[in-house]
Amino acid sequence: MTPPAACTEATAAERTIVTDAPTTDVTPGPAPDAVAPPRPITPARGGALVLVGMLLVALNLRAAVTSLGALLDEVRGGLGLSGTMAGLVTTLPTIAFAGLGALTPWLVRRWPAARVLVLAMLALTVGQVLRVVTDSAAVFVLTSALALAGIAVANILLPMLVKQHFPHRTGLVTGAYTMTLTVGTTVAAASAVPVAHAFGSWRAGLGVWAGLAAVAVLPWVPLALRARAARRTATPAVVAATPARVRPGHTRLGWAMAVYFGAQSLSGYAIMGWLAQLFRDAGYAPESAGLLLAGVTALGVPVALVMPTLAGRLRTLRPLVLALTVFSTASYVGLALAPHGAAPLWVLLLALGQGAFPLILTTIGLRARTAEGTVALSAFAQSTGYLIAALGPLLVGILYEVTGGWTAPIGFLLVALAVQTTAGMVIARPRHIEDER
Repeated sequence: MTPPAACTEATAAERTIVTDAPTTDVTPGPAPDAVAPPRPITPARGGALVLVGMLLVALNLRAAVTSLGALLDEVRGGLGLSGTMAGLVTTLPTIAFAGLGALTPWLVRRWPAARVLVLAMLALTVGQVLRVVTDSAAVFVLTSALALAGIAVANILLPMLVKQHFPHRTGLVTGAYTMTLTVGTTVAAASAVPVAHAFGSWRAGLGVWAGLAAVAVLPWVPLALRARAARRTATPAVVAATPARVRPGHTRLGWAMAVYFGAQSLSGYAIMGWLAQLFRDAGYAPESAGLLLAGVTALGVPVALVMPTLAGRLRTLRPLVLALTVFSTASYVGLALAPHGAAPLWVLLLALGQGAFPLILTTIGLRARTAEGTVALSAFAQSTGYLIAALGPLLVGILYEVTGGWTAPIGFLLVALAVQTTAGMVIARPRHIEDER
């Protein structure tokens, strides 16, 4: 894949997001004769390396989470986790993604994105190693938080990197890394238990993913060194000309993006947490219920690849927003009325409806003109959205326990879907966050 000639070793967008210098009273002078224009990235010199690095990062974005979910009972027994501590561990991802992801714009204003990603993947690697060598529940939680901090930062950076390096292939590249993320999620969930059984310990089932994170560091090391060299040779005028700060929280578009991200993530986490139990209550054996849940993720792989491409080609996103709502509504109604009779159909419709996740990731890039705007919008939408998402599994569990059935929980998910659709209508119209400051 050959990136456009406008994508440079350290793009102008990346070099300008390195300082908090004020934007007023900056009068650019003539370009120094001794400074040559930056050379474009070619696949041999950086573009392909950026793409490989992004895909390796995406492969790691959920493995540390879903592998723990698959082995939670073994971890609880091995470390003596209380019910409260286990609840904290399962809630930790959304808390970390919300809180730590919000710091990412501050990081990339001070250091090149490649260097930040090196540190993020190192944090993920070290955190996963340390949490499988400890016998302390408290240390396990703290080191898990370290690993999740790396994921939180990478979550925010990937849309910005697409904007920087592949601005004319946003849909294709977003689809590629979203599909890779989905594959990593599925593989980690499916293989964590077999790996643990093969080595006789839950520690192996969790620790093996540290090796994958370590591999994801490698492409970013030369890119970080290259960005550092480019920053040293940049002219003072270029480095100081920081664009005006983008504040999505002060705009209608920013909040609509956050609500859409939060509502779709809420349903996604609720489905991952409770769908297998719903099928077991409907009469399926535990193994079959687990396979049906895995089917939602597996069927989501092609959806994750196709959805960003469709979004990038349409003038308005309304047809996609409405189609996803129809799929999700049909699946929820089917699960409420006939969860056993047509389970494979409801799983298929759920997978299609969960295409809202790759859609919103693509929309983050489509609704910003610049890399600075993209990272600001990504941070706000994801951080705020994950706070909303954290309520999903909790409220579904409360409603299920209080009512003893699935009518009320599914009704709650339908309400969340209505909120998602309303926000989707706002973000569907072409516009940019920089224009709404």
